Amino acid sequence: MSDYRLSKESVLQALSHVEEPDLKRDIVTLNMVKDIELSIDQVRFTVVLTTPACPLKEVIRKRCEDAIHTHIGPDIEVKINMTSDVTSTRANAPTLPGVKNIIAVSSGKGGVGKSTVTANLAIALHKSGAKVGIIDADIYGPSMPTMFGAENIQPKIYQVDGQTKMEPIRQFGVKILSMGFLVAPNQAIIWRGTMAGRALQQFFSDADWGELDYLLIDMPPGTGDIHLTLVQTVPVTGAIIVTTPQKVALADATKGLAMFRQPQINVPVLGVIENMSYFTPAELPDHKYYIFGKGGGTQLAEQFDVPLLGQIPLVQGIREAGDEGRPAISVGEPIASDAFQAAAEALAQQVAIRNATLDRTKRVEVA
Repeated sequence: MSDYRLSKESVLQALSHVEEPDLKRDIVTLNMVKDIELSIDQVRFTVVLTTPACPLKEVIRKRCEDAIHTHIGPDIEVKINMTSDVTSTRANAPTLPGVKNIIAVSSGKGGVGKSTVTANLAIALHKSGAKVGIIDADIYGPSMPTMFGAENIQPKIYQVDGQTKMEPIRQFGVKILSMGFLVAPNQAIIWRGTMAGRALQQFFSDADWGELDYLLIDMPPGTGDIHLTLVQTVPVTGAIIVTTPQKVALADATKGLAMFRQPQINVPVLGVIENMSYFTPAELPDHKYYIFGKGGGTQLAEQFDVPLLGQIPLVQGIREAGDEGRPAISVGEPIASDAFQAAAEALAQQVAIRNATLDRTKRVEVA
């Protein structure tokens, strides 16, 4: 047996040398270390991460092991249980009290694959262990029913204390509500903006979402009534901007990003996702063809000083999977799955940083 002293105090002292890479503070001060158990030449403890999708999970684990071996003794057996508790700034929120983070997925124009990105990010976050939901806020052109293979499914409607409630459907582990569940697939929705806004509000107030770590809002293209309804109805944790590399898409994405940064809106922008970044043929997975240009998403992120969360390739499997009602990551399409998983981890990372460093988002009061 070694001549060192093993105690809970010495373990905490050793782990105080481990810095959380994103928050730049030690994991003891951040109260991430729980349930320390000691036996002869062995220590067990739990590290509570800020998200199950943490991309630095193994980095933190290795730093903890090294800290124990360096500051207490090299022969100690270290057993670490890595778990998570998703952070939030929405405590005591009157609307959607069980939802920790509301994230708007936006774009300046249509056709950039925003709904495809939303669907695959949601499933990627779910596969990491998070509780995830989607609101399809594109009232006039809902696409989530098709992408999730749920065109013929309707949410359950029931009464609670005289109030009508909707139960979101669940596909691939993700809770979903969409106007597409409430109207026939071939029926056009011809509404004024105020009616569309009320429909979105009902998805918040009249639905039983339960406990969620992340609720992704698939926004319609542009900057209009639905965007204002969203930020006036609930405090939004943050927004991400989806674009393609070409100039015309970037011009519109710039407007969409700038909208969230207007003083009267003031929603944090978590980052940019560049979709259709390059074409990769299935038979040549190592080849990249920049059909729509190169580097546009990077330029947009640098211009506004926000992270580039991911670059999603243009591969046939993404389109085929979406048309078949099975988002690409749900079927393990190899090239796409890696890209979407990395983007989801980067998003979760930025949500945790935002919650640790920025004030709570306020519900917008716009005349």
